[in-house]
Amino acid sequence: MPKTILITGSTDGIGLETAKLLVAAGHKMLLHGRNPAKLADVAKRLAALPGAGAIETFVADLSRMAEVETLAREISAAHDHIDVLINNAGILKTDTAITAAGLDVRFAVNTIAPYLLTRQLLPLMRPDGRVVNLSSAAQAPVDLKALEGQRQLSAMEAYAQSKLALTMWSRHMAEDLKDQGPAIIAVNPGSLLASKMVRQGFGVAGSDLAIGATILVRAALEAEFAAASGRYFDNDNGRFAAPHPDGLDDGKCAEVVRVIESLIRA
Repeated sequence: MPKTILITGSTDGIGLETAKLLVAAGHKMLLHGRNPAKLADVAKRLAALPGAGAIETFVADLSRMAEVETLAREISAAHDHIDVLINNAGILKTDTAITAAGLDVRFAVNTIAPYLLTRQLLPLMRPDGRVVNLSSAAQAPVDLKALEGQRQLSAMEAYAQSKLALTMWSRHMAEDLKDQGPAIIAVNPGSLLASKMVRQGFGVAGSDLAIGATILVRAALEAEFAAASGRYFDNDNGRFAAPHPDGLDDGKCAEVVRVIESLIRA
């Protein structure tokens, strides 16, 4: 049965490749992007694929929490449920490292925005739904002051910390919801895949994006992930694995969530 699936950051990279697979399988796709023209072009190309299901587009800048909230409202107004949320949008290098709210853009886009969007969309999601969060093999202990915007980090430091923070809140939210909400799974789709982020950040072409897209489709749809809420899947090794040790520390995970909550309430 076709599912309703939202993918953030679906105009290029792993997000676009994942959308192609899901569109071709006939699922109803809600595509998010930051650039309206680019998003419209992608939607047009995907709609032309054989077997394509319905496609809708939503524009938002995920570095701005007000736009994240507007995005959630727009989706909620248009749909009484969604089956899968894939929080794919991410950023590593950028000319503008600090947002208008004073946050590091890596924490804003990679950690806080997906948390806020997931929270806002939970009422639309059933217990058999899935939230798939794009983590990374790059994980580093989270400096709470940096998360709050009180301390600046290098691009790679902020990226690695933002991805561990995402993995930490994924586990915390899964533990909080238990069987009353969708499965929430953090996935490292594969290291150094051929995305724009990898080209800009590391100056290498990268490996086939299909590696990442295929595991995201599995995480979104396959039975093997149905009981994996709160777990971390490492696609570099092709199995569920332990994230950075901080990602299994209940106290540290709760502290990260406390800071995120304080930031989205500010």
